[in-house]
Amino acid sequence: MSKAIVNSDLKDVLPLLARGKVRDLYEIDAKTLLFVATDRISAYDVIMENPIPDKGILLTLLTTHWFRHLSSTIPTLRTHFLTLDLPSRIPEPLRPTLQNRSMQVRKLKVFPIEAIVRGYITGSAWKEYQTSGTVNGIEVPKGLRESEKFPNGPIYTPSTKAEIGDHDENIHPDQAIEILGPDYATRISTLALTLYTAAHTHALSRDLIIADTKFEFGLDEESDEIVLVDEVLTPDSSRFWSVEGYEVGKAQESFDKQFLRDWLVGKGLKGKDGVAMSEEVVVKTREKYVEAYERITGEKYAA
Repeated sequence: MSKAIVNSDLKDVLPLLARGKVRDLYEIDAKTLLFVATDRISAYDVIMENPIPDKGILLTLLTTHWFRHLSSTIPTLRTHFLTLDLPSRIPEPLRPTLQNRSMQVRKLKVFPIEAIVRGYITGSAWKEYQTSGTVNGIEVPKGLRESEKFPNGPIYTPSTKAEIGDHDENIHPDQAIEILGPDYATRISTLALTLYTAAHTHALSRDLIIADTKFEFGLDEESDEIVLVDEVLTPDSSRFWSVEGYEVGKAQESFDKQFLRDWLVGKGLKGKDGVAMSEEVVVKTREKYVEAYERITGEKYAA
């Protein structure tokens, strides 16, 4: 297990552009950024006080695995990923802690929505469906049970992207059209569904179900191409279920941060600031992230 990294500090080397819930973004040059995935973890849009060791490395390596797999499966796909190599100006003493948790990426204009795709009804979708029979305001078949696969195929359920401290808001696809314009909104929804379908097939071959996931996209303004950006199909951005344990009609055990969410709810800490996770939650959450990585990649994780 590596030493946990809560914040990176490269301000004397590269300009810091932003700190997200997990990633610190630095500018290498006018066209290139350095994404550093820390071990911070958030739930219900609140960052926990203590980290999950190795989490940033697991997210980065899993994301690059998906970039490679999806690019080979969908030849027209473009991603922002350039390399896992660190910029040459990073001092030697800093390099061991940054390697494999950092990636150089193309600097792009990022679309202001999260492109969520749901293959199964769970989480906030299940809660809305129980109340109104809809998901993101979309009419879906009646009589679905919790965790059931959508009978007509996966559905696109976008959300707004909130600043840190605010909450993402689920929106109807028509609202995404208003935000993005019809051309980009259609291209993004089509690509998101294509990516989910390809990823779901790959995960099933590794005995995992991707219940839902979120993608983020940028725009290459020179070519007008939609580009897949940020993290992809990680335990932070997706719900992973075991094929062997899957059973319709109940909540599923998952290989992601649902364990943390359940703990917060059980302790009455959902959405509260200043929460430190118990050691048990830290250990078990890390174990779930490691298992998701190993199942999907087929590789043993060696910290």
